[in-house]
Amino acid sequence: MFRAGWRGLAVECDGEKFPALALRLKTFPDVLLSNCRVTPENVESLMRSNGVPAEFTFLSLDIDGYDYFVLERILQSFRPSLICAEVNEKIPPPIKFTVKWDAAYQWATDHFYGQSITQLATLATRFDYELARLDINNAFLIPHEICPVPALSPEDAYRTGYAERPDRKQKTPWNADMEALLTMPPQQGVEFLRKYFAKYEGKYICEL
Repeated sequence: MFRAGWRGLAVECDGEKFPALALRLKTFPDVLLSNCRVTPENVESLMRSNGVPAEFTFLSLDIDGYDYFVLERILQSFRPSLICAEVNEKIPPPIKFTVKWDAAYQWATDHFYGQSITQLATLATRFDYELARLDINNAFLIPHEICPVPALSPEDAYRTGYAERPDRKQKTPWNADMEALLTMPPQQGVEFLRKYFAKYEGKYICEL
């Protein structure tokens, strides 16, 4: 998109990764860069101070943590035409799961991060967005008033975009220890996750 002349803002919180990002994008004068941690508390001011208009074309959000609460804050003030939001693809519908916002949160590179597709869908409904597609762990949302495709339920999106993908296990081999979730009854799935995430008790929401 930047190569096509788009203007934008790229944010990276990892101080070790940021120089590589800056190097890749230095030839694009219309791309602003920020090396900071995005939170629900600073995301609006971060976007406004970098000239992001209330209505813009594309938002890509991948925080590996409290993504739900950052997106919620964004949608209170902005209306992107297309959103690509990461989901925790291991957690099937109808389970609503999200990591809670916590200033001390740091992803431990385990399965404890993000939001389930059903949790994201509840947020989409609140702000009148349609779930248009899931590609493994990337969900695409479009405002209802401009959505050119039939909206998908979380169940249908998950089935076609993850559960029944023939290349799923090859693309996500690290999910093998969560595979049983796909065939569990919903309440059993909730109990499985609560036990699996026992050390994170109080730091997440997991319900039907």
